[in-house]
Amino acid sequence: MAKQFASFEDDHLTTIAAQHMFFVGTAAPEGRVNISPKGMDSLRVTGPNEVVWLNVTGSGNETAGHLQRDPRMTLMWCSFEKRPMILRAYGSAQTLHPRDARWAGLYALFPPIPGARQIYVMAVDMVQTSCGYAVPFYDHVGPRDTLRRWAEQKGDEGVAA
Repeated sequence: MAKQFASFEDDHLTTIAAQHMFFVGTAAPEGRVNISPKGMDSLRVTGPNEVVWLNVTGSGNETAGHLQRDPRMTLMWCSFEKRPMILRAYGSAQTLHPRDARWAGLYALFPPIPGARQIYVMAVDMVQTSCGYAVPFYDHVGPRDTLRRWAEQKGDEGVAA
C-alpha cells in the first residue's frame, strides 16, 4: 500500500496543509531514537524537496543534539480526519540559529513565536505515503497556547537562561 515519490506532489502539500501537527524523528549513530510531536504554525514546504520548520523552546532539544552527529531526519503527518493517510518525508537536515546569516529570511516565513531557538532546513530525498486505515479519527479542538504564554512571561532573557 505504500507509495514512494522523489519529491512532494500537490496532493502531499494539500495533506500537509490540512494537518494541525506533525512528528519529527531523529537518531544519533547510537543511543535512543527521538520522536517529537510538533504544532503551532511552525512548518513550511519551501520547494519540492525542502521543508523548513521552526523549533521553539520547551523540551530537551534532542533533535539538535542528534543532528550534530547525524543529519538524518524523518517528518510524519497523520490524517486524523476524513481521508486516511500517513505521509512521511525522509532526508537530512541542517540546524540554523538566530546568529546564522540565513535565519532572518527563513524566520520571516513564520509568525513571531516567542522562544524560537532553531530553524531546521530539511533536504527531502524521498516522500512516502501509506494508507493510514488504522489511524483513528480525532477532532481538532484548537491550538494550545501554554508554551507561547510561558515564553512571553519569561521574556527572551528568561528563556535563554
